[in-house]
Amino acid sequence: MSFSPGVHVYSEIGPLRRVLLHRPGKELENVTPLNMEGLLFDDIPDAELAAEEHDKFAQVFRACGTEVVYLKDLLAELLEEPARREDFLKKFLVEAEVYSKRCPYLLEHLMSYQTDQLAETVFAGLRREEFSMNTFHLADNDYADLFWFDPIPNAYFMRDAMTVIANGVAVNCMWSTTRKREAMILEYLHSNHPAFAAAPRYYERNENAHIEGGDVLILSDKVILIGVSERTEATGAELLARKVISDPDNTIRHALIFMIPRKRAFMHLDTVFTMVDRDVFTIHPEILSTLEIFDITVDLSGDTQIKSYGSDAKRALSELLELPEVELIYCGGASMIDARREQWGDGANTLAVAPGEVIVYERNRITNRLLREAGIKVHEIASSELSRGRGGPRCMSMPLWRDDI
Repeated sequence: MSFSPGVHVYSEIGPLRRVLLHRPGKELENVTPLNMEGLLFDDIPDAELAAEEHDKFAQVFRACGTEVVYLKDLLAELLEEPARREDFLKKFLVEAEVYSKRCPYLLEHLMSYQTDQLAETVFAGLRREEFSMNTFHLADNDYADLFWFDPIPNAYFMRDAMTVIANGVAVNCMWSTTRKREAMILEYLHSNHPAFAAAPRYYERNENAHIEGGDVLILSDKVILIGVSERTEATGAELLARKVISDPDNTIRHALIFMIPRKRAFMHLDTVFTMVDRDVFTIHPEILSTLEIFDITVDLSGDTQIKSYGSDAKRALSELLELPEVELIYCGGASMIDARREQWGDGANTLAVAPGEVIVYERNRITNRLLREAGIKVHEIASSELSRGRGGPRCMSMPLWRDDI
């Protein structure tokens, strides 16, 4: 590692110094017409082109002065040591729901891999055609399943499985079984890798309430925003809110809750709402009339206090961020047809690298024009293949360190 350990994120917009990414690889080659729905894909991306697009995404960070850290590299560092490699693989095969009789054979096979190959295979999955067990269990001869364990094609959406909050992390309880291995990998890194040394954990992946990082925004050093959506339950939002705002070692004391419609088009809050400057936000206009907004605080006796803002996003944001007013930029502009098209293409899913400076998909031309007209500096990236996974620049990145503002 070339940097000091620890994490530090007290805003959505502070200058971004370090970011965690996962470059999509062979896992996308293992998405097929038969398994794509279970793997949460609506279409099959071109793996090579997706990787090229992602490389250009990473280059934008570097040009902005942000250090790029790759998830696979962190995992590979841990897997170099044989005892830790064996420990990780035993946990991983259980999490992958591998038939128990197969585990010893797969463990022995995977232990023989070179480290980089093993780290790649963890994400890519293992095809049956790549390894023969030569055993006599009936289940081993059921070729309806073409994989010994499935690929993890959603891993390039780094935002969801783990969330950096202040100087700690939440390892999230994922909504879909197919994404639980992502949280397991990040939990293992948090527990064992020096990059996360001393970072407290605000949430556990085995909590009995779903929450995902696309629903968590750090608005300021005093306010966290949590969405209740298709993939984050109200109970999960409240559990995380109480843990964060009750921690005396950080300065966050308000948890703003946005309850949005629970449907795939709006799977996470950041698909309909992001912060681009101190007082400027993108929002999908379709959610404005359906929003339910609450502010959670904890009093000195430890009791939860809840204040309702109805659906008034501007009032909630301006009051809690102590601003005279805020500007909402409509994704897609005034036309609901354009708004729905560009929201589906992640027009509202911006990623700030500094106050008033964001990375966006180039395909959302109306939203990008409106951002520029509002004085926002816009870095556009190609997304013909990356967007097929249903996520934008914020979804694909996990800030590890932001300067305070």
